[in-house]
Amino acid sequence: MPHDDMITPDLLLKAYASGIFPMAEERTDAHLFWLDPDERGILPLDSFHIPRSLAKLVRRDTFTVTVDRSFRAVVRSCAASAEGRTSTWISHRVERLYTALHDLGHAHSVEVWRDDNLVGGLYGVSLGGAFFGESMFHTVRDASKVALVHLVARLITGGYRLLDTQFATDHLRRFGVVEIPRQDYQARLRDALDIDADFYRLPAGTKGASVLQRITQTS
Repeated sequence: MPHDDMITPDLLLKAYASGIFPMAEERTDAHLFWLDPDERGILPLDSFHIPRSLAKLVRRDTFTVTVDRSFRAVVRSCAASAEGRTSTWISHRVERLYTALHDLGHAHSVEVWRDDNLVGGLYGVSLGGAFFGESMFHTVRDASKVALVHLVARLITGGYRLLDTQFATDHLRRFGVVEIPRQDYQARLRDALDIDADFYRLPAGTKGASVLQRITQTS
């Protein structure tokens, strides 16, 4: 694993391709540590579960959803303090590294808006046919869930094979996230990296009904 003082965007991509990812202890931490969990959380794209109430919300297009419109704002919002969370693993250094990946076309954000206000979103790293979800946030109820639905539709449409959630929380399990052993994850990762996926194949501004249709056709 590279020493944290030597981490560049290129080395960060190589780390992801090897199955490891970095975190920091807190927002002001200058150092990073590397994780390679024994059990890895993934969301199988062909068994994504959308609760009925969430599907109705997506279909109504209550929110405006964009892609890569405000990457930096999404990362900073993910790092901000929230109810029940006063610290974050997204340090200023992490923010700079992922912003550099975004500038290189390897990190993307999904933004959720209401009345021109950013109220939810998520971001992650794209490499081949793998998408590594990093963090999500919301300031309005269900906004981050809407971002996740739109992300899954985008990944399915773009030919992705792997959506890595890193960990399987109770919240994510509701959507179909499962844990698999490191060895199984490594095999899935190798297969996904051989795929030339396209994050932008789903047209910008795709309506909620079409987003849901793309997901249900795969499930």
